[in-house]
Amino acid sequence: MRRLVAALAAAVALGVGLTACGESDPVAGSTTGETREITHAMGTAKVPAEPKRVVVLDTDKIDTALSLGVTPVGAAVAGEAKSWPTYFGADKLASIKEVGTLTEPDLEAINALHPDLILGSKFRQEKFYDELAAIAPTVFTDKVGITWKENFLLDGKALGREQQAKDLLGAYEKRAKDFGATLGNAAARKVSIVRFLPGNIRVYGPASFSGIVIGDTGLGRPERQLLANKEDKRFDLVSPERVNEVDGDVIFVSTYGEKTAAEQAKVTGGTLWKGLGAVKAGKAYPVADEVWMTGIGVGAANKIIDDLTKYLPAA
Repeated sequence: MRRLVAALAAAVALGVGLTACGESDPVAGSTTGETREITHAMGTAKVPAEPKRVVVLDTDKIDTALSLGVTPVGAAVAGEAKSWPTYFGADKLASIKEVGTLTEPDLEAINALHPDLILGSKFRQEKFYDELAAIAPTVFTDKVGITWKENFLLDGKALGREQQAKDLLGAYEKRAKDFGATLGNAAARKVSIVRFLPGNIRVYGPASFSGIVIGDTGLGRPERQLLANKEDKRFDLVSPERVNEVDGDVIFVSTYGEKTAAEQAKVTGGTLWKGLGAVKAGKAYPVADEVWMTGIGVGAANKIIDDLTKYLPAA
């Protein structure tokens, strides 16, 4: 029933667009103008050569769109993190409309925006794909985080900016490598990544977004965070009673959502946290969760390099 309603709504919206001759309706161009076929996680989609009204349904995709100079008409929000990436500046976010959450996109709100391209994630929105594709050409990436570079290039291709995406990714990778070279023996510096969430504490491994960025610089990681015996090398949980396991030469700490603050204060005010080598040395640094954890794009990756440059002086 929900899919039928969405399909009917899309048809009605298209009919309205075709009769509103006095108004510009970019969505009409998506079916009559030049298109390109994109192979993606859910199959293939014919997308406009130059999409004008893009809706994005994951945090990496808003980073990607803005990095490539495309301001989405709509974007989903990530649960507790109610805002979109502020590191792009409020002026670039002002016109974007909210279209539900990452796991529950608002189909009615999306349809009302008359998109000519929807970018989403199979990992988060697979069950909504048919309904979204009935509204506009829809391209899904497969996984989240571990494939962020591949996702960036695919989304860049869907946006009609494939070469620009390749150039931006190449520039980031060169910057990361060049930064690592300024540190001397970068691998000898063990960088710990810790995230406080409601009800748990995570350490992030080499297959996480921020872990991949750290790896691109050549910096080392504490043995505990290599997750050598784990199949999933994105992150692992640490209890407050074992927070001594998160130590490193330097610790970068992010916090997800306002509800986490009290729990985090209890842990960081305790003797185990205060006894960490990095904490005693004054090398535990708070960083933006929207950059290190939910950005998952080339814009956020460059912001992580900014933080590393700030806190890790050259040799």
